Amino acid sequence: MKKIFSVAVEGNIGSGKTTLLNFFKKYRNVEVLVEPVEKWKNIKGFNSLDLMYKDATRWSSAFQSYVTLTMLQNHHYHNDEINIRMTERSVYSARYCFIENLYKSKLMPEIDYAMLGEWHDWIKTNAEAQLDIIVYLQAKPETCLTRIAERNRHEELGVPLDYLQTLDSLHNDWLIKKIHGEVPAKVIIINTDGNKEDVIKQIQAVESEVMCGIQPLL
Repeated sequence: MKKIFSVAVEGNIGSGKTTLLNFFKKYRNVEVLVEPVEKWKNIKGFNSLDLMYKDATRWSSAFQSYVTLTMLQNHHYHNDEINIRMTERSVYSARYCFIENLYKSKLMPEIDYAMLGEWHDWIKTNAEAQLDIIVYLQAKPETCLTRIAERNRHEELGVPLDYLQTLDSLHNDWLIKKIHGEVPAKVIIINTDGNKEDVIKQIQAVESEVMCGIQPLL
């Protein structure tokens, strides 16, 4: 089986992940796998995402367990016609940003946090979820809030600034301060505070590095 390089695109809500993924989506040797939100919204007719938003204390553990499963499915996607598998987020940000936030916000019981922690520890060593590159899109929470308001997605309505500030801190703790230990891959940081044209220029500047040296095919 040929080597497929695995790239995870990480960052806050509204940090520019869609812009970057669309930039690389045009290459036929790159497979872009977005967050499997549609799966989260329909598990045999149940909308787990909506349940989470309505009652996080009740549903956070079940939801994050399912998020982890669907992220693993993305990690294991294989197609012999591609060289790069590029995922929107990963099992790692699920653990170190979103599960961490739920626990610190007292929306997840300690026993659930401990069980999910063991589940993720096992994944790191046994489930072939290795990454080659992490692209961290770094934008100020205020920038993210402005973009969220402009794109007006239903599931993002009412996202407060303090939530974005918390996620920003958790991403920095994980990828820059490395408070959880060594990061599982090389981290490429792109500042995405500028307008779309500026962000694309920033992406172009590191394109070869993000592609792991692989020649992009149009």
